[in-house]
Amino acid sequence: MRGVLLAETWPSLLEYWRMILCKGHCFQVRWSSTVDKSLPDPPTAVLLHGILGCRKNWGSFARRLAKAFPTWQFLLVDLRCHGDSASMKKRGPHTVSSTALDVLKLVAQLRLTPRVLIGHSFGGKVALSMVEQAAKPLARPVRVWVLDATPGKVRPGGNKEDHPAELISFLSTLPKEVSSKRDVVEALIREGFSMDVAQWVVTNLRPTESPGSPTSFSWAFDLEGIAEMYQSYEENNLWEIVEDVPGGVHVNFLKAERSLHRWALEDIQRIRAAEELAADEGGAVEMHVLEDAGHWVHADNPDGLFKILSSSFQMLK
Repeated sequence: MRGVLLAETWPSLLEYWRMILCKGHCFQVRWSSTVDKSLPDPPTAVLLHGILGCRKNWGSFARRLAKAFPTWQFLLVDLRCHGDSASMKKRGPHTVSSTALDVLKLVAQLRLTPRVLIGHSFGGKVALSMVEQAAKPLARPVRVWVLDATPGKVRPGGNKEDHPAELISFLSTLPKEVSSKRDVVEALIREGFSMDVAQWVVTNLRPTESPGSPTSFSWAFDLEGIAEMYQSYEENNLWEIVEDVPGGVHVNFLKAERSLHRWALEDIQRIRAAEELAADEGGAVEMHVLEDAGHWVHADNPDGLFKILSSSFQMLK
């Protein structure tokens, strides 16, 4: 699903559905365009990826959720400047807030009221910003999952393996069109990035359609926009929404056990304090720890993540 399609872009909702389905932009694990008025609308979960990712990062995990909870529908979104949404030239600023507004406009266009928001890293802050910006179209109750991200200061690792700013900077020095994915992987490794990171990054390379020319690849993202988004992610402070969480909103933070540098003791203490405060005011804040996982929680320990997230789909029916 293109994450930055706005309602005014399309003449009607019916045409919107037809065009995105025909062009293959719909990447929902469970979705039906047939409306049975005798049945209630199925609850919806929205899954948001991190910087330099795309909706496909959540594909296999979302299919697992859909199989376990068949009454739910799952919407996977390419955020602005990423994946299929990168072809839609959005005006800046490219920030956490503007990205959240994109998603809010998208679910409003689709006439959805999400009951669960799941965001990894940058996507976690986007989910928090969605709650901050709109009472509607978010349903109540709504459960927000912020996966391995804090509401405030971003503390990236001290090495290139886990430092998106350094990765973005290096990618900006590479040609916009390359002849081989292997060459890019080797260049990243020479620069000090891990094989896992290098192989993940090149999933963003797409074949360039040039009839009669040798096969080449170009990036599927807008790197300049992403650099601006990451800067916003580092600077954006959303502690206020956590420490004054609206009624009916349940904010869940998930800390990856091996992602130590991202979490200062003061962050954990502040979230624990917010837990107690929210309980007194009708909202909820909760802290979770995912064992045996680094920052890439849905790849490092999908079973553990599934077990933790399942509570939201069991409680909200």
